[in-house]
Amino acid sequence: MTTVLAPDTTIFEQRESEVRSYSRAWPAVFTRARGSWIQDEAGRDYLDFFAGAGALNYGHNNPVLKRALLEYLDSDGITHGLDMNTVAKRRFLETFQRNILAPRGLDYKVQFPGPTGTNAVEAALKLARKVTGRSSIVNFTGAFHGMTLGSLSVTGNSMKRAGAGIPLVHSTPMPFDNYFDGEMPDFHWFERVLDDTGSGLNRPAAVIVETVQGEGGVNVARPEWLRALADLCSSRGILLIVDDVQMGCGRTGPFFSFEVAGITPDIVTLSKSIGGYGLPMALTLMRPELDVWAPGEHNGTFRGNNPAFVTATAALEQYWSDGMLARSVRTKGDQVHAALADLAGRFDGLSARGRGLVQGLAFTRPEQAAAVCRTAFDAGLLAETAGPTDEVVKLLPPLTISTDELALGLNILTEAVASVCREQEQRA
Repeated sequence: MTTVLAPDTTIFEQRESEVRSYSRAWPAVFTRARGSWIQDEAGRDYLDFFAGAGALNYGHNNPVLKRALLEYLDSDGITHGLDMNTVAKRRFLETFQRNILAPRGLDYKVQFPGPTGTNAVEAALKLARKVTGRSSIVNFTGAFHGMTLGSLSVTGNSMKRAGAGIPLVHSTPMPFDNYFDGEMPDFHWFERVLDDTGSGLNRPAAVIVETVQGEGGVNVARPEWLRALADLCSSRGILLIVDDVQMGCGRTGPFFSFEVAGITPDIVTLSKSIGGYGLPMALTLMRPELDVWAPGEHNGTFRGNNPAFVTATAALEQYWSDGMLARSVRTKGDQVHAALADLAGRFDGLSARGRGLVQGLAFTRPEQAAAVCRTAFDAGLLAETAGPTDEVVKLLPPLTISTDELALGLNILTEAVASVCREQEQRA
């Protein structure tokens, strides 16, 4: 019998902050990865249905992107450039315009606010307030927009908000689509309080929304709800910000998650997979007339990550010159949803939700979701929980995953769910 030694995590436990989280859920020390697989130092392989929380849409160490990066580094290309003009940035902007903006009829200016999603959101909120001269932002129940103070102020999770240590103001939460399970009509209340001078609601600068709330539990907004929201914002002179940090770059199928609704937001935030290779990079897109920044009014030391420009350009050229990836994501998404819907039909208290390759299996007992992820990890699958009480098993496999790999992961998940649910039934 082979004895499997526990990984040496001593230095992490001694020196790394208690704030670490994923390392607690997945007690392994990882060493290498490729495509949809990640390996620990003991040589065990895990199928990755997490993909860097959506930062690795094209998989680990994608060979096309890696080749472009290595060639660039070997040529002594610029690595750090602030907002200076560089060849790498020029090529990225030209490719982004050619492959993403122009085919969709979008005329956005591109701001590089810093390396992370919260940087993009902070810039969007600040810009909306500067343009409109108003301070309030409307956000939604279940929202997650980042961990810095401005982004936290429009985030719903109470635990994350409490970490700020100060009052989070100038934001007004509103119910996300289907928050009341269809018992209340959409937006009539919002429209009324906007127009009622006795409502106490100041006209907001902007509304910020995720079309699919990932951290909130894979809550999917209907296209008609998004269209109604866009129409309301337009008619009342309120800017619409779509946070596509996790759901952009093809996660739901099309490059932008809002394309399904046929809307054009005033401002869009992108990060995570826009860098292509997992390298830090973020964008804040805005309609040209909203670009009222003074030079240097919003900046950041690492807003010009040139290696990320290189891998981002390679990703846009490889995967977004035609519609093949978007079609593939929809097909694979149907495959995942069918498996989750089957589980929901077999066991009580489960429901399936999602769009494209962001899918979730919700449990009425949150402890079951955590148990499923633990069981799946032991069987060689990485998956995380999401939602206000971590009641949803959230699946974010790489968009480039093969159908065979997808089937393998779904089989592991199915066995994990069956094991946990049957154990619960036996205890009952």
